[in-house]
Amino acid sequence: MEKELKQQPANCIKVVLFGPESTGKTTLSRHLARYYNSVWVPEYARAYLQDVWNNERRTCEAKDLLPIAIGQMALENELAKKTDSVLICDTDLLETKVYSEAYYSGTCDQILDKYAVENTYDLYFLTYIDVPWEADDLRDKPNERERMFKAFEDALIKYDRPYVLLKGSKKERLDEAVKYIDKLIKDKH
Repeated sequence: MEKELKQQPANCIKVVLFGPESTGKTTLSRHLARYYNSVWVPEYARAYLQDVWNNERRTCEAKDLLPIAIGQMALENELAKKTDSVLICDTDLLETKVYSEAYYSGTCDQILDKYAVENTYDLYFLTYIDVPWEADDLRDKPNERERMFKAFEDALIKYDRPYVLLKGSKKERLDEAVKYIDKLIKDKH
C-alpha cells in the first residue's frame, strides 16, 4: 500500500489547488491546464464519492480515505508522465489529511499521514472562500467554510509548503496563478 501512495519522480513542475470545497479549484485547474496546454489531475474523491452516493446513498466515511488517496496518487503518477512542463493537481494527499482530521475527530491514517507530508509540490494555490457556494450531492458543509479555510492554511504553514492565496474573480485568480507558474517555469530553465 505504501508504494501506491508514494509520489513517483517526474520531469515537470507540480502545482496544487488547495482549499475548502466549492472554492473554484476544479474550474481553475481546467483553465490552467488549458492555458499551459498541459494536463490536470482531477480530484479522484469526486468520482469515487459520487459512485458511493449513487450506489449506497451515503457520504464519505473514514474507511473511504485510503482508497481515495490511492486513487489520487495513481492518477497523479500516471498523468505526470504525460507532461514535461507543468502538472496542475486539483488536490493532493495533504488535502485528504486535512479533511480526515477535520471530519474524523482529529485523526488520520498513519500511512496516509506519512505520504501527505512526504510528497512534495513546487507550489500550492490556496483558494479563498470569496466565491459563492455551489451545492451538489457531495458538498455538505456550507456553514464551515471559514473553519475549513483556516484548517487548510494552517496545514500549509505547519508543513512549510510554499503557497499563494488566490482571491477574487476567475480571471483574477487565473492571472495571479499564471504569474507564479510562469516564474517557476522561468526559474526551472
